[in-house]
Amino acid sequence: MPDVVITEFMDEDAIREGLKGFDVLYDPKLVDREQDLMRALAEARAIIVRNRTQVRAPLLAAAPMLQVVGRLGVGLDNIDVAACKDRRIAVYPASGANDVSVAEYVIATAMLLLRGAYHATDRVTVGAWPRNDLMGREILGKRLGLVGFGAIAKETAKRAAALGMTVCAYDPFVPADSPAWSQPWGRAEPLGFDDLVASCDVISLHVPLTQETHSLIGREALARMRKDAILINAARGGVVDEAALAAALKEGRLGGAALDVFEEEPLSAARGEVFVGCPNLVLTPHIAGVTRESNVRVSWVTVENVRKHLMGA
Repeated sequence: MPDVVITEFMDEDAIREGLKGFDVLYDPKLVDREQDLMRALAEARAIIVRNRTQVRAPLLAAAPMLQVVGRLGVGLDNIDVAACKDRRIAVYPASGANDVSVAEYVIATAMLLLRGAYHATDRVTVGAWPRNDLMGREILGKRLGLVGFGAIAKETAKRAAALGMTVCAYDPFVPADSPAWSQPWGRAEPLGFDDLVASCDVISLHVPLTQETHSLIGREALARMRKDAILINAARGGVVDEAALAAALKEGRLGGAALDVFEEEPLSAARGEVFVGCPNLVLTPHIAGVTRESNVRVSWVTVENVRKHLMGA
């Protein structure tokens, strides 16, 4: 039976080199075969997961020898951290390894949605020339509002400032007099949530999914946003009320949006139906933090955490 079970995709060189000497089961589709997964965990001391594998009571019950969970990413909402703590199972997120990837996704998507010129291929290839329809906006001088001011938000702000944006942020866990607001690229203005959503051209979410943040961006918050504002969620599904967002876009009450995360993942056709016909909308499959480069970084951070824990156990 395997010593280490890996249920989702990661860099295979990191597995071969970083977990040399361990009996490893690597099956990136194991997450979709629950019974096979449960059987594989019978003697496993470690499991490595991304965001789809649910490390909760059924999985933990099937893994009596489990000592460590390696998370290929930073969010822990798919892991019952309290239950792991009760069983003295260590949980290691890959903190910092995909910050740059998410920050680049946010800035690139903000520019795409502001400019609005990149969906014209089909029209241009058949002889249309819709220049007047595609007169979008520059990012220079726009106001970026960050909901949450952790490491990824700071990386996003750094790039935004370099492009000439002004930056403000809402984070109830960062006091207004904290030195964190002053960064090498400049200063982020601390704002209350209501003031931020009402005043920003681009709003980017950087919060975990908790009881407090569930549907944080709902009908009321959307109603306070500027009519031409851009909303980007590359944080966690459930922070945005998807039906309310779709309605705001269809009714012309919002300038555009991008969702990389969804309350249900993978997004089913039935749940996705709400987005059909939404203008200036970008939907991506939880890929903001996954690039070729970040996959290598995340994988190595994770295997090092798992290896060190098992070697020291």
